Amino acid sequence: MLHTDDKSNLNDIWMKVSEGIEHIYRIEEMSHKAYMNLYSHVYNYCTAIPAQKFSLKPSTGITQKLAHNNEQNTAQNGANIVGGELYIRLKNHLRTYLEKICEQELDLQVDSVLCFYTTNWKNYLVSSKVTNGFCDYLNRNWIPQQRSLERKDVYEIFIMTMEIWKLVFFQKFNKQVTFECLQLIKSERQNELINSRLISEVVQSYVQLGLIESASIEDNSHQIISPALTIYKDYFEILFLQDTEQFYRLEATTFLAHNSVTEYLKKVDQRLAEEVYRVQSYLHSSTLGILIKKVEEVLIHDQLQAIYTEAQVLLRNEKISDLALLFKLVSRVPNATDKLKEIVEAHIHQMGIDAIERISSTALNNPKLYIETILDIHTKFFKLVNEAFNSEQGFTAVLDRACAKFINNNAVTTAVNNTTKSSELLAQYCNTLLRKGNRTVEETDLEEKFNQIMVVFNYIENKDVFQKFYRKMFAKRLVGQLCASFDDEELIISKLKHTCGFDYTSELQQMLQDICITSKNLTDQYRIYCEHNNLHNSVDFSVMVLKTNSWPFSAPSNFVLPIELKKTFENFIMFYNQQHNGRKLVLLHQYSEGDLQTLYTEQKYILHVSTYEMVILLLFNKRSSWTVEQMQDETQINVNLFLQILWSLLKSKLIICSEINNDELQKDLNENDIKMNYNIQIANNFKSKKIKINLNVPIKSVEQKDIEGLYRTLDQDRKILIRAAIVRTMKQRKTLKHALLTEEVIHQLSSRFQPKIPVIKKCIETLIEEQYLEHQSNENGVLHYLA
Repeated sequence: MLHTDDKSNLNDIWMKVSEGIEHIYRIEEMSHKAYMNLYSHVYNYCTAIPAQKFSLKPSTGITQKLAHNNEQNTAQNGANIVGGELYIRLKNHLRTYLEKICEQELDLQVDSVLCFYTTNWKNYLVSSKVTNGFCDYLNRNWIPQQRSLERKDVYEIFIMTMEIWKLVFFQKFNKQVTFECLQLIKSERQNELINSRLISEVVQSYVQLGLIESASIEDNSHQIISPALTIYKDYFEILFLQDTEQFYRLEATTFLAHNSVTEYLKKVDQRLAEEVYRVQSYLHSSTLGILIKKVEEVLIHDQLQAIYTEAQVLLRNEKISDLALLFKLVSRVPNATDKLKEIVEAHIHQMGIDAIERISSTALNNPKLYIETILDIHTKFFKLVNEAFNSEQGFTAVLDRACAKFINNNAVTTAVNNTTKSSELLAQYCNTLLRKGNRTVEETDLEEKFNQIMVVFNYIENKDVFQKFYRKMFAKRLVGQLCASFDDEELIISKLKHTCGFDYTSELQQMLQDICITSKNLTDQYRIYCEHNNLHNSVDFSVMVLKTNSWPFSAPSNFVLPIELKKTFENFIMFYNQQHNGRKLVLLHQYSEGDLQTLYTEQKYILHVSTYEMVILLLFNKRSSWTVEQMQDETQINVNLFLQILWSLLKSKLIICSEINNDELQKDLNENDIKMNYNIQIANNFKSKKIKINLNVPIKSVEQKDIEGLYRTLDQDRKILIRAAIVRTMKQRKTLKHALLTEEVIHQLSSRFQPKIPVIKKCIETLIEEQYLEHQSNENGVLHYLA
C-alpha cells in the first residue's frame, strides 16, 4: 500500500526529474552538478520508497486496490519492485512530448519533411542517451528485477525511449520519409544535386531503431536476416530495390533504343560504380550486395542476347578494350560467360580456318608459311585473351581448344586427306630453323622461335608423327653435318622431353651422343691407330658409328665399292673389330658423301658428291666412255636408283650422253627415258662459275618414298604402343574391365596420338590369342593378366 508521505515524496522527486528531462530534451546545456542531482533523485527514489505492485498503466484507485490485494503474493514471489511509478511517469512524459511535436504544422516539401524528421531524431537520440545515464540505478536494479519476473514489457530506459519514438514518431512519418528519400535518390540518378546527408541520417535512424528492437526481443535462431536490420530492410531497402529495378529497366530500354550496345555497356559500368558509391556514401553496407545483384540482373542479365551479339561484332572489329569491358560486366552474372566462351571459341576457330584457307595452295610445300601463319593467329588471340579476358582460365582453355581444332583439321590437312599433315610440316619447320644455311633469324630470337614451336607442338594431336619426321630429319642433319648448332639441337630436345617425357626423346638424345661423343672419339682413335700401324689411306676419311636401335636407317642393297675406297673401309673395319669384339658394322653408303677433284679440266673443280655419285664418276678413271648397262653392271647399284643418280649427273652436265640433246635435258627428260644402251662420256669441256660444286642434292622421288615409308609404318608402330600400354596396365592391375582398360590406354597414349577404340579392341583380342590376357570366366567383360 502506498502511504501519503510516500506519494508526496514521489511527486517531489518526479517534479525535479521532469524539469531536468524537459531541460535535456530542449538540448540545453546542463552542468555536471545538475546532472548528478538528477541521478541522486532517481537513486533516492529507488532506495527510499517501499516496494509496490507495479502496472504499466497510469495509477488509479483500482491499481492501488490491486496492489493492496496482491501485496502478500508479491512478497512471496521475492520481488523487490521499487521504481515502477517513476518508470511509468517517465514513459508517459516522453510519449506526450513526441505527440506534441507530431502535431506541428509542416510544409510538405522534401527537404522540410526530412529535415524535420532527422533534426528531431538527432535531438531525441542525444537526449535519450543522457536520460538513460541518470537513470542508471534504475537500469541496474529495478529493471533487471522486472525482467527476471518475465515482464517483457519493461526495458532499459534508453530502449524504452526508442520504443516510444518508434510507436509515436516513426509509425506516423516512416512512409513519407522513405518516399522522400527515394525521390531524392531518383533525382540523383538523373544527375541532379541532392542533400545526401539527409538520406544518410534517415538510414542511420532506421538502423538504430533496428538495433534497439533486436535488444528488446528474445533471440530467434530462425531469423533470416540480422534482427538489427529488420526495420531498415522492411521500411526502406525493399522499397529502394523496387524503385531501383523500375528506374533501370526503363533506362535500359530507352538507352538501347538510341545508342549502340557498346555505349550501353559503358553506361552500365558507370551506373554500377555510382551504386557502389551510393551505398558507401549514405546507405547501409549490407545493401551493397543485393543492390548490385539487382542492377546486374536488370542491366546485364536481361540484355544478354544483345550483349552476345555485340561481342561477335567486337571480335570481328578487334575492339579489345570494348571486349574487356563487356567481359568485365558479363562475368558479374553467374554462368553468363559460358555463352561468351562459345562465341570466342567459334571466332578463333573460324579465323584460323580462314587464314590457312588463304595460304593452303602454297603451304602444302612451305612449312615456314604454314607454321608461321598458325603462330600469327595464336599470337593475335593470345593477346586478345590476355587483354580482353584478363587471361581467365576458361578463356585460355577456349583458345587452346580452338587452336587445336583448326591446326589439326584445316584446308591443308583436307587437301591431302591426312590429319597428320600438321605434324609433318611442323617437323619440317624445325628442320628449316636447325639446318645449316637455312637460318633467317638472329641467335637471340632462336629460343623464342623454339618456344613458339612448342606452342604448336602442344596443339598437334599426332605427336608420334612429329617424332617420326623430326627423327628422320634430325638423322640427316647429323650424318650430313648440317646442324647449325648442337646447342640448339640439345635445347629443342630438352623442350620436347619436358613436354612428353624421357621415352619420347631417348632416341634423339642417343643419336646426338653417337655423333658428338662416340663417333668423334672413334675418328680420333682411328687416326692414332693408322699412325701406329703405318697405314696410309689414299683418301681423307672420317666415320660415324651409329647404334642400330636409335637411328631410322636401314641397310642398303649391296653394290661394288671402287678400288679407291675399298682399302680405307677395310682398314677401319679391322680397327673397329679390335676395339669392339662381337659387334657388326653395316655400311650405310646411301648416307655417305665425299669430295672429288677433277684432274682432266683446265680449271680444277671440287665436286661434293654422294657415295653413289662418287662410285659412278670414278668409273671414268678406268675409261672415258661407258654404256648405261655397263655402268650399272660394274657398280651393281639398284637399277631404279642408278638411273635416278645418272639422270641427276646428266642434268649437272658433268657427264654427257650422245643420244640425249640439250633441249631434252633441259625440258622433260626423266630417268625412265634413259635407255640401257645409251653411251655416257665424261664432259671434257665442263665449265662452271663455281670452284666447289655441290652435286649431293636429295632426289625428290627418294624423299617422297621416305615420307610414304614413314606413313606406312605408322599404323604398325601405333599398334605396338597400344599393345605395350595394354600389357603395362594389366600387369599392374591384374584384373580390369574391358571398358576401363580401353579408357586407361587412351589416357596413357593421348599425349602422343588419339588411339582409335576399334584398334584397341583388336590389340586386346590379339593379346588374348597370344595368351597375355584372358577373359574372366565368372564375370562378363572382365580381363585377367596372365603372368
